[in-house]
Amino acid sequence: MATGRYIALEGAEGCGKSTQAGRLALHLDAVLTRETGGTPIGQRIRAILHDTTVTDLAPRSEALLTAADRAQHISQVVRPALASGRHVVSDRSVYSTLAYQGFGRGLAIDEVRRINDWAIDGCWPDIVVLLDVEPSVLSARMADRELDRFEREAASFHERVRTGFHQLASDEPERWVVIDGSGPEDLVAEQIRRALDERIGL
Repeated sequence: MATGRYIALEGAEGCGKSTQAGRLALHLDAVLTRETGGTPIGQRIRAILHDTTVTDLAPRSEALLTAADRAQHISQVVRPALASGRHVVSDRSVYSTLAYQGFGRGLAIDEVRRINDWAIDGCWPDIVVLLDVEPSVLSARMADRELDRFEREAASFHERVRTGFHQLASDEPERWVVIDGSGPEDLVAEQIRRALDERIGL
């Protein structure tokens, strides 16, 4: 049986990942999932990570919690789906850990990558779609939302995260596709589908 493809959508808070992940999964008849929180155990981990009353979580603890979520997610959701021939579309992936806990929190990227490579047993996404949106547009989109712990971080943190995503994309251009996520939803969806067709024939 053919193995499915593992596709991750990445980007800053408010970039439209969740919307576009849902649309892409429907288009591909793929398994739609997310990190963090794509499993029952992951939902409990996510509750800690996003809780605004958690104010003393050490960066290393945060990184280990996200790695635990990703380990469970790969084992319980991603690998079984791929093995059955289904494509997987994930709203975030291990790369968010590198961007948020590595670049954002200032942890050593090589260490974060090594810990997470072990956690996910080497199961990295086949292709990553980065939805890039200017900070001013993101701020406008987030204006009326109740913000979680990450969303409430200072603008400097989010700028480091955005820089991190661009660096990760630059380091692995064969794996990443960068899409302008500021346009109309239908246009962004079409650009994503076209890019995946060109890159991996989906």
